[in-house]
Amino acid sequence: MTDPVLDQLSSVGASYELVPCDPALADTAEFCEAYGFSPEQSANAIVVVGKGEQPVYVMCLVLAHTRLDVNKVVRKRLGVRKCSFASGDQTIELTGMEIGGVTPFGTTTLLPLWIDSRVMDCEQVIIGGGSRDRKLLVPPATLASHPGAEVIEGLAKAVEN
Repeated sequence: MTDPVLDQLSSVGASYELVPCDPALADTAEFCEAYGFSPEQSANAIVVVGKGEQPVYVMCLVLAHTRLDVNKVVRKRLGVRKCSFASGDQTIELTGMEIGGVTPFGTTTLLPLWIDSRVMDCEQVIIGGGSRDRKLLVPPATLASHPGAEVIEGLAKAVEN
């Protein structure tokens, strides 16, 4: 049986470490607390849909302590009047993965990958692993090796307390 996530990582010669996790703790805040990772080194893969005559989709990767700028940066880059986070069902349909396990690698649909520039400043980043029972610990170079990757300055904003 093949594993599309690991197959794609192998095909690009990417460096990664599999980190098993309890599926009940796969959501970012719970995972970080349970497994000792900080939000500053944890990145969320978020599918966004641009609404127009034909919907357009993009996957964005932002650090957990920031907030994706959907209404300005993403909307303008997609060239649409409105956009929003994809629903859980849309995310599963486009990626083959449940929220809490979404990763840019091995998706059922090749989506552009927009990476907030802050992610590239990390030594290693913990991201979804393709299912809720694992994560991937990767250097930013692994993310940049994704065929649809583009690093974008200001894709996310700092979360204000």
